[in-house]
Amino acid sequence: MIIRNIADTPESRVMDRSILAELLHPDKVPGCGNLNCSIAHARVPRGESTLPHRLNTSTELYYILEGDGVMHIGSEKEPVKPGQIILIPPGSTQWIENTDTCDLVFLCIVSPRWQESDEELIPG
Repeated sequence: MIIRNIADTPESRVMDRSILAELLHPDKVPGCGNLNCSIAHARVPRGESTLPHRLNTSTELYYILEGDGVMHIGSEKEPVKPGQIILIPPGSTQWIENTDTCDLVFLCIVSPRWQESDEELIPG
């Protein structure tokens, strides 16, 4: 049995400028080797947004836990709030902005699992 606690999981600022804690990743968490996705807890502080980026071959899902924001995928943008899930197709330029007075917090599920070689920043 694997149980992870966000309070015990280190956070780091990642390429897209979000603050990420890897909860489950087959390459990083012992015992998760057969998992076909990765799951991270992400935060975007008040007044910030992630940088435009894309995953070339993986699908992403963002499940909003706290805060309000605006999700951008390609030329589309929509407000997002807790309880919503967003599907981000592979190859889509995307970023999310925090429009709230608190952190925007969401789960980021990537299938197949996130790999650094699959992600790229999009020049602005």
